[in-house]
Amino acid sequence: MLLPANKGGGMTWKSARARLPPSRTVLNLLIRTRFLLFVAVAGIVLLLWNGLRGTAGEVQKFYCWGPAKSPRDMTPNEQAEWSGRLQTPVIFNHHAPIEINSPTIQRVDLNPIHSTTKPVSNEERILILTPLRNAAPYIEKSFDLLTQLTYPHNLIDLAFLVGDSTDDTLAVLSIELERIQSRTDNIPFRSATIIEKDFGVTLSQNVEDRHGFAAQGPRRKAMGRARNYLLSAALKPEHSWVYWRDVDIVDSPSKIIEDFIAHDRDVLVPNIWFHRYEDGFDIEGRFDYNSWQESETALKLASTLDKDIVLAEGYKEYKTDRTYMARMGNWRDNKDIEIPLDGIGGVNILVKADVHRSGINFPCYAFENQAETEGFAKMAKRAGYGVYGLPNYVVWHIDTEEKPGNA
Repeated sequence: MLLPANKGGGMTWKSARARLPPSRTVLNLLIRTRFLLFVAVAGIVLLLWNGLRGTAGEVQKFYCWGPAKSPRDMTPNEQAEWSGRLQTPVIFNHHAPIEINSPTIQRVDLNPIHSTTKPVSNEERILILTPLRNAAPYIEKSFDLLTQLTYPHNLIDLAFLVGDSTDDTLAVLSIELERIQSRTDNIPFRSATIIEKDFGVTLSQNVEDRHGFAAQGPRRKAMGRARNYLLSAALKPEHSWVYWRDVDIVDSPSKIIEDFIAHDRDVLVPNIWFHRYEDGFDIEGRFDYNSWQESETALKLASTLDKDIVLAEGYKEYKTDRTYMARMGNWRDNKDIEIPLDGIGGVNILVKADVHRSGINFPCYAFENQAETEGFAKMAKRAGYGVYGLPNYVVWHIDTEEKPGNA
Protein backbone atom coordinates (compact mmCIF):
# COMPACT_ATOMS: atom_id res chain seq x y z
CA MET A 1 0.00 0.00 0.00
CA LEU A 2 1.38 3.47 -0.89
CA LEU A 3 1.50 6.25 1.66
CA PRO A 4 -0.03 9.57 0.55
CA ALA A 5 2.49 12.14 -0.41
CA ASN A 6 2.69 15.60 1.06
CA LYS A 7 3.11 18.74 -0.90
CA GLY A 8 6.79 18.10 -1.27
CA GLY A 9 6.07 14.60 -2.55
CA GLY A 10 7.11 12.80 0.79
CA MET A 11 5.47 11.33 3.88
CA THR A 12 4.77 13.44 6.94
CA TRP A 13 4.93 12.31 10.64
CA LYS A 14 1.26 12.98 11.08
CA SER A 15 0.35 10.83 8.13
CA ALA A 16 2.59 7.98 9.34
CA ARG A 17 1.23 8.16 12.86
CA ALA A 18 -2.25 7.92 11.52
CA ARG A 19 -1.31 4.60 9.93
CA LEU A 20 0.16 3.08 13.18
CA PRO A 21 -2.05 0.83 15.37
CA PRO A 22 -3.45 2.52 18.47
CA SER A 23 -1.21 2.40 21.64
CA ARG A 24 -3.82 0.41 23.47
CA THR A 25 -3.58 -2.28 20.86
CA VAL A 26 0.21 -2.44 21.26
CA LEU A 27 -0.11 -2.59 25.09
CA ASN A 28 -2.57 -5.42 24.86
CA LEU A 29 -0.17 -7.30 22.66
CA LEU A 30 2.72 -6.84 25.10
CA ILE A 31 0.82 -8.04 28.16
CA ARG A 32 -0.55 -11.14 26.56
CA THR A 33 0.51 -14.27 28.51
CA ARG A 34 1.92 -16.07 25.50
CA PHE A 35 4.12 -13.15 24.57
CA LEU A 36 5.44 -12.73 28.13
CA LEU A 37 6.14 -16.44 28.35
CA PHE A 38 8.02 -16.31 25.04
CA VAL A 39 10.17 -13.39 26.30
CA ALA A 40 10.92 -15.18 29.59
CA VAL A 41 11.91 -18.40 27.86
CA ALA A 42 14.08 -16.53 25.37
CA GLY A 43 15.81 -14.68 28.22
CA ILE A 44 16.55 -17.88 30.13
CA VAL A 45 17.92 -19.56 27.02
CA LEU A 46 20.15 -16.56 26.36
CA LEU A 47 21.50 -16.51 29.93
CA LEU A 48 22.22 -20.23 29.90
CA TRP A 49 23.97 -19.95 26.56
CA ASN A 50 26.21 -17.15 27.77
CA GLY A 51 27.00 -19.04 30.99
CA LEU A 52 27.86 -22.27 29.27
CA ARG A 53 29.92 -20.50 26.68
CA GLY A 54 31.96 -18.75 29.45
CA THR A 55 32.65 -21.91 31.48
CA ALA A 56 33.12 -24.35 28.65
CA GLY A 57 36.80 -23.49 28.44
CA GLU A 58 37.29 -23.96 32.17
CA VAL A 59 35.47 -27.28 32.15
CA GLN A 60 37.61 -28.39 29.24
CA LYS A 61 40.77 -27.22 31.01
CA PHE A 62 40.21 -29.15 34.24
CA TYR A 63 38.32 -32.20 33.16
CA CYS A 64 37.96 -32.76 29.44
CA TRP A 65 41.28 -31.81 27.92
CA GLY A 66 42.96 -34.37 25.75
CA PRO A 67 42.41 -36.46 22.63
CA ALA A 68 38.98 -37.96 22.09
CA LYS A 69 40.07 -41.47 22.89
CA SER A 70 40.44 -43.81 25.83
CA PRO A 71 43.65 -43.45 27.87
CA ARG A 72 44.46 -47.03 26.86
CA ASP A 73 44.55 -45.96 23.21
CA MET A 74 46.81 -42.95 23.77
CA THR A 75 50.44 -42.90 22.79
CA PRO A 76 52.94 -42.45 25.68
CA ASN A 77 53.44 -38.79 24.73
CA GLU A 78 49.68 -38.15 24.56
CA GLN A 79 49.16 -39.84 27.91
CA ALA A 80 51.99 -37.86 29.55
CA GLU A 81 50.62 -34.56 28.22
CA TRP A 82 47.08 -35.50 29.20
CA SER A 83 47.98 -36.54 32.75
CA GLY A 84 50.14 -33.42 33.16
CA ARG A 85 47.05 -31.22 32.77
CA LEU A 86 44.90 -33.09 35.27
CA GLN A 87 44.15 -30.89 38.26
CA THR A 88 41.27 -32.58 39.98
CA PRO A 89 40.41 -30.51 43.07
CA VAL A 90 40.67 -32.40 46.37
CA ILE A 91 39.08 -31.19 49.60
CA PHE A 92 40.72 -32.31 52.84
CA ASN A 93 39.33 -32.08 56.36
CA HIS A 94 35.84 -31.16 55.25
CA HIS A 95 34.57 -31.92 58.74
CA ALA A 96 34.46 -29.40 61.54
CA PRO A 97 37.69 -28.97 63.59
CA ILE A 98 38.08 -30.90 66.83
CA GLU A 99 38.78 -28.99 70.01
CA ILE A 100 40.53 -30.70 72.95
CA ASN A 101 40.16 -28.79 76.20
CA SER A 102 41.33 -31.35 78.76
CA PRO A 103 44.17 -29.93 80.90
CA THR A 104 45.66 -33.44 81.25
CA ILE A 105 46.35 -33.81 77.50
CA GLN A 106 49.52 -32.22 76.13
CA ARG A 107 50.49 -31.94 72.48
CA VAL A 108 54.17 -32.09 71.45
CA ASP A 109 55.02 -31.21 67.84
CA LEU A 110 58.63 -32.09 66.99
CA ASN A 111 58.30 -31.17 63.30
CA PRO A 112 59.49 -27.54 63.75
CA ILE A 113 62.57 -28.62 65.76
CA HIS A 114 65.67 -28.70 63.54
CA SER A 115 69.46 -28.60 63.95
CA THR A 116 70.70 -26.04 61.43
CA THR A 117 73.88 -24.10 60.73
CA LYS A 118 72.08 -20.87 61.72
CA PRO A 119 70.96 -21.76 65.24
CA VAL A 120 71.02 -18.27 66.73
CA SER A 121 68.74 -16.70 64.13
CA ASN A 122 66.47 -19.75 64.39
CA GLU A 123 66.61 -19.56 68.22
CA GLU A 124 67.69 -23.19 68.49
CA ARG A 125 68.00 -24.44 72.04
CA ILE A 126 71.19 -26.12 73.31
CA LEU A 127 71.24 -28.64 76.15
CA ILE A 128 74.58 -28.91 77.97
CA LEU A 129 74.92 -32.16 79.94
CA THR A 130 77.56 -32.98 82.54
CA PRO A 131 77.70 -36.15 84.69
CA LEU A 132 79.45 -35.60 88.04
CA ARG A 133 81.01 -37.88 90.64
CA ASN A 134 83.37 -36.57 93.33
CA ALA A 135 83.98 -33.53 91.13
CA ALA A 136 83.97 -30.73 93.74
CA PRO A 137 87.54 -29.52 92.98
CA TYR A 138 86.76 -28.88 89.30
CA ILE A 139 83.30 -27.27 89.40
CA GLU A 140 84.34 -23.64 89.93
CA LYS A 141 86.74 -23.66 86.97
CA SER A 142 84.14 -25.44 84.86
CA PHE A 143 81.62 -22.66 85.52
CA ASP A 144 84.17 -19.98 84.69
CA LEU A 145 84.46 -21.56 81.23
CA LEU A 146 80.72 -22.04 80.85
CA THR A 147 80.02 -18.37 81.51
CA GLN A 148 82.48 -17.44 78.74
CA LEU A 149 80.53 -19.33 76.06
CA THR A 150 79.42 -16.86 73.38
CA TYR A 151 76.32 -18.77 72.30
CA PRO A 152 73.33 -16.83 73.73
CA HIS A 153 72.84 -18.05 77.26
CA ASN A 154 69.08 -17.54 77.04
CA LEU A 155 69.08 -20.42 74.53
CA ILE A 156 71.16 -22.76 76.73
CA ASP A 157 69.81 -25.20 79.32
CA LEU A 158 72.19 -26.82 81.80
CA ALA A 159 71.68 -30.24 83.39
CA PHE A 160 73.93 -32.15 85.79
CA LEU A 161 73.71 -35.65 87.19
CA VAL A 162 75.31 -36.16 90.60
CA GLY A 163 75.79 -39.81 91.50
CA ASP A 164 77.77 -41.93 93.96
CA SER A 165 79.64 -38.89 95.28
CA THR A 166 81.27 -38.94 98.68
CA ASP A 167 82.56 -35.35 98.60
CA ASP A 168 80.81 -31.95 98.40
CA THR A 169 79.97 -32.16 94.70
CA LEU A 170 76.27 -31.48 95.23
CA ALA A 171 76.84 -28.53 97.58
CA VAL A 172 79.52 -26.87 95.43
CA LEU A 173 77.43 -27.36 92.29
CA SER A 174 74.37 -25.82 93.95
CA ILE A 175 76.34 -22.81 95.18
CA GLU A 176 77.87 -22.17 91.74
CA LEU A 177 74.52 -22.45 90.00
CA GLU A 178 72.94 -20.07 92.50
CA ARG A 179 75.78 -17.60 91.96
CA ILE A 180 75.46 -17.69 88.16
CA GLN A 181 71.68 -17.78 87.89
CA SER A 182 71.24 -14.88 90.35
CA ARG A 183 73.10 -12.43 88.15
CA THR A 184 71.16 -9.68 86.39
CA ASP A 185 73.26 -9.45 83.19
CA ASN A 186 73.40 -11.79 80.20
CA ILE A 187 75.34 -14.50 82.04
CA PRO A 188 72.47 -16.57 83.52
CA PHE A 189 71.35 -19.52 81.44
CA ARG A 190 67.78 -20.27 80.40
CA SER A 191 67.49 -23.01 83.01
CA ALA A 192 69.57 -25.33 85.20
CA THR A 193 68.66 -28.78 86.49
CA ILE A 194 70.36 -31.01 89.07
CA ILE A 195 69.54 -34.72 88.91
CA GLU A 196 70.60 -37.10 91.67
CA LYS A 197 71.00 -40.81 90.98
CA ASP A 198 73.34 -43.33 92.59
CA PHE A 199 74.37 -46.45 90.70
CA GLY A 200 76.31 -48.23 93.44
CA VAL A 201 79.73 -47.34 92.04
CA THR A 202 82.43 -47.61 94.70
CA LEU A 203 85.52 -47.40 92.51
CA SER A 204 88.07 -44.89 93.75
CA GLN A 205 88.68 -41.72 91.75
CA ASN A 206 92.47 -41.93 91.95
CA VAL A 207 94.40 -42.42 88.72
CA GLU A 208 95.42 -46.03 89.36
CA ASP A 209 91.84 -47.15 89.99
CA ARG A 210 90.12 -45.01 87.35
CA HIS A 211 92.50 -45.65 84.51
CA GLY A 212 93.71 -49.15 85.35
CA PHE A 213 92.88 -51.79 82.77
CA ALA A 214 90.77 -53.98 85.09
CA ALA A 215 88.48 -51.07 85.95
CA GLN A 216 87.69 -50.04 82.39
CA GLY A 217 84.83 -52.42 81.59
CA PRO A 218 82.78 -51.81 84.77
CA ARG A 219 83.66 -48.11 84.79
CA ARG A 220 82.60 -47.53 81.18
CA LYS A 221 79.34 -49.42 81.70
CA ALA A 222 78.53 -47.36 84.79
CA MET A 223 79.33 -44.13 82.94
CA GLY A 224 77.01 -45.23 80.13
CA ARG A 225 74.15 -45.67 82.59
CA ALA A 226 74.82 -42.26 84.16
CA ARG A 227 74.81 -40.54 80.78
CA ASN A 228 71.58 -42.25 79.75
CA TYR A 229 69.79 -41.31 82.97
CA LEU A 230 70.92 -37.72 82.57
CA LEU A 231 69.86 -37.61 78.92
CA SER A 232 66.42 -39.11 79.50
CA ALA A 233 65.67 -36.74 82.38
CA ALA A 234 66.91 -33.53 80.76
CA LEU A 235 66.19 -33.73 77.01
CA LYS A 236 63.10 -31.71 76.12
CA PRO A 237 61.19 -31.44 72.82
CA GLU A 238 62.47 -27.90 72.22
CA HIS A 239 66.17 -28.89 72.21
CA SER A 240 67.96 -28.94 68.83
CA TRP A 241 71.49 -29.80 70.02
CA VAL A 242 73.00 -31.76 72.91
CA TYR A 243 76.46 -30.73 74.10
CA TRP A 244 78.19 -33.23 76.39
CA ARG A 245 80.89 -31.46 78.39
CA ASP A 246 82.97 -33.01 81.17
CA VAL A 247 83.68 -31.03 84.31
CA ASP A 248 87.47 -31.47 84.26
CA ILE A 249 88.16 -29.23 81.26
CA VAL A 250 90.66 -26.47 82.03
CA ASP A 251 90.47 -24.52 78.77
CA SER A 252 88.34 -24.44 75.61
CA PRO A 253 87.41 -21.84 72.97
CA SER A 254 84.51 -19.62 73.98
CA LYS A 255 82.96 -20.06 70.49
CA ILE A 256 83.15 -23.83 70.58
CA ILE A 257 79.39 -24.30 70.17
CA GLU A 258 79.19 -22.03 67.11
CA ASP A 259 82.38 -23.55 65.68
CA PHE A 260 81.03 -27.09 65.98
CA ILE A 261 77.52 -26.30 64.73
CA ALA A 262 79.03 -24.76 61.58
CA HIS A 263 80.23 -28.26 60.57
CA ASP A 264 76.64 -29.55 60.53
CA ARG A 265 77.65 -33.06 61.62
CA ASP A 266 75.48 -35.57 63.48
CA VAL A 267 78.25 -36.27 66.03
CA LEU A 268 81.42 -34.20 66.36
CA VAL A 269 84.31 -34.23 68.85
CA PRO A 270 87.53 -32.19 69.26
CA ASN A 271 91.00 -33.41 70.09
CA ILE A 272 91.71 -33.63 73.83
CA TRP A 273 95.18 -32.67 75.09
CA PHE A 274 96.64 -31.55 78.40
CA HIS A 275 99.45 -29.33 79.69
CA ARG A 276 102.16 -30.75 81.93
CA TYR A 277 104.82 -28.47 83.39
CA GLU A 278 108.16 -30.10 84.15
CA ASP A 279 111.39 -28.28 84.94
CA GLY A 280 109.96 -25.03 83.64
CA PHE A 281 108.85 -26.52 80.33
CA ASP A 282 105.26 -26.68 79.05
CA ILE A 283 104.68 -30.18 77.72
CA GLU A 284 101.63 -30.62 75.50
CA GLY A 285 100.33 -34.10 76.25
CA ARG A 286 97.82 -36.14 74.26
CA PHE A 287 94.99 -37.22 76.54
CA ASP A 288 91.98 -38.95 75.00
CA TYR A 289 92.70 -42.19 73.16
CA ASN A 290 89.02 -43.11 72.93
CA SER A 291 88.62 -41.21 69.65
CA TRP A 292 89.91 -43.54 66.96
CA GLN A 293 89.55 -45.02 63.52
CA GLU A 294 88.92 -48.76 63.25
CA SER A 295 91.56 -51.22 62.06
CA GLU A 296 91.54 -54.70 60.59
CA THR A 297 93.53 -55.90 63.61
CA ALA A 298 90.83 -54.71 66.00
CA LEU A 299 88.02 -56.20 63.91
CA LYS A 300 89.76 -59.58 63.84
CA LEU A 301 90.40 -59.36 67.59
CA ALA A 302 86.75 -58.54 68.30
CA SER A 303 85.64 -61.54 66.25
CA THR A 304 87.54 -63.82 68.66
CA LEU A 305 86.21 -62.24 71.87
CA ASP A 306 83.10 -63.06 73.83
CA LYS A 307 80.33 -60.62 72.96
CA ASP A 308 80.21 -59.37 76.58
CA ILE A 309 83.85 -58.26 76.69
CA VAL A 310 84.44 -54.51 76.44
CA LEU A 311 87.53 -53.51 74.50
CA ALA A 312 89.24 -50.77 76.51
CA GLU A 313 91.23 -48.74 74.04
CA GLY A 314 94.79 -47.64 74.72
CA TYR A 315 95.88 -50.57 76.87
CA LYS A 316 98.64 -53.04 76.12
CA GLU A 317 96.42 -55.97 77.10
CA TYR A 318 94.63 -55.67 73.74
CA LYS A 319 96.56 -54.87 70.59
CA THR A 320 94.21 -53.11 68.17
CA ASP A 321 96.43 -51.01 65.89
CA ARG A 322 93.69 -48.41 65.71
CA THR A 323 94.52 -44.90 64.54
CA TYR A 324 94.15 -42.46 67.44
CA MET A 325 93.07 -38.88 66.78
CA ALA A 326 95.04 -37.85 69.90
CA ARG A 327 98.23 -38.58 67.99
CA MET A 328 97.15 -36.42 65.06
CA GLY A 329 96.84 -32.72 64.49
CA ASN A 330 98.17 -29.51 65.92
CA TRP A 331 96.13 -26.73 67.48
CA ARG A 332 98.17 -24.20 65.46
CA ASP A 333 96.85 -25.58 62.14
CA ASN A 334 93.47 -25.30 60.41
CA LYS A 335 90.94 -26.10 63.12
CA ASP A 336 88.17 -27.02 60.65
CA ILE A 337 89.86 -30.09 59.13
CA GLU A 338 87.62 -33.14 59.70
CA ILE A 339 88.29 -36.85 59.86
CA PRO A 340 85.76 -39.71 60.15
CA LEU A 341 85.85 -41.64 63.42
CA ASP A 342 84.60 -45.03 64.59
CA GLY A 343 85.02 -44.45 68.32
CA ILE A 344 84.88 -41.23 70.36
CA GLY A 345 85.77 -40.04 73.84
CA GLY A 346 83.31 -38.30 76.12
CA VAL A 347 85.15 -35.16 77.24
CA ASN A 348 83.44 -32.97 74.67
CA ILE A 349 80.73 -34.12 72.22
CA LEU A 350 78.23 -32.14 70.17
CA VAL A 351 75.25 -34.23 69.01
CA LYS A 352 72.19 -33.31 66.99
CA ALA A 353 69.27 -33.90 69.33
CA ASP A 354 67.43 -36.05 66.79
CA VAL A 355 70.30 -38.57 66.95
CA HIS A 356 69.48 -39.17 70.61
CA ARG A 357 65.74 -39.07 69.93
CA SER A 358 66.24 -41.86 67.39
CA GLY A 359 67.46 -44.14 70.19
CA ILE A 360 71.22 -43.68 69.89
CA ASN A 361 72.46 -43.58 73.49
CA PHE A 362 75.46 -44.77 75.51
CA PRO A 363 75.48 -48.56 75.85
CA CYS A 364 75.89 -49.68 79.45
CA TYR A 365 76.71 -53.11 78.04
CA ALA A 366 79.07 -54.38 75.36
CA PHE A 367 77.85 -53.20 71.95
CA GLU A 368 80.17 -54.55 69.27
CA ASN A 369 82.63 -55.03 72.17
CA GLN A 370 82.50 -51.33 73.07
CA ALA A 371 80.64 -49.43 75.79
CA GLU A 372 79.69 -45.87 76.70
CA THR A 373 81.01 -43.22 74.27
CA GLU A 374 82.83 -45.68 72.00
CA GLY A 375 79.72 -47.84 71.93
CA PHE A 376 77.69 -44.70 71.21
CA ALA A 377 79.84 -43.99 68.15
CA LYS A 378 79.49 -47.57 66.93
CA MET A 379 75.73 -47.44 67.42
CA ALA A 380 75.41 -44.07 65.64
CA LYS A 381 77.36 -45.35 62.64
CA ARG A 382 75.29 -48.56 62.56
CA ALA A 383 72.17 -46.34 62.35
CA GLY A 384 73.63 -44.37 59.43
CA TYR A 385 74.73 -41.22 61.25
CA GLY A 386 78.06 -39.52 60.63
CA VAL A 387 80.70 -39.45 63.38
CA TYR A 388 83.60 -37.03 62.92
CA GLY A 389 86.53 -35.50 64.76
CA LEU A 390 88.55 -32.29 64.47
CA PRO A 391 92.22 -33.22 65.03
CA ASN A 392 93.40 -29.58 65.07
CA TYR A 393 90.64 -28.28 67.34
CA VAL A 394 92.00 -28.83 70.85
CA VAL A 395 90.18 -28.76 74.18
CA TRP A 396 92.49 -28.91 77.17
CA HIS A 397 91.89 -31.45 79.93
CA ILE A 398 93.36 -31.50 83.40
CA ASP A 399 96.66 -33.35 83.75
CA THR A 400 95.81 -36.61 85.50
CA GLU A 401 99.53 -37.24 86.11
CA GLU A 402 99.05 -40.65 84.59
CA LYS A 403 102.28 -42.55 84.22
CA PRO A 404 103.45 -43.65 80.74
CA GLY A 405 103.01 -47.25 79.65
CA ASN A 406 99.47 -47.61 78.40
CA ALA A 407 98.91 -45.87 75.09
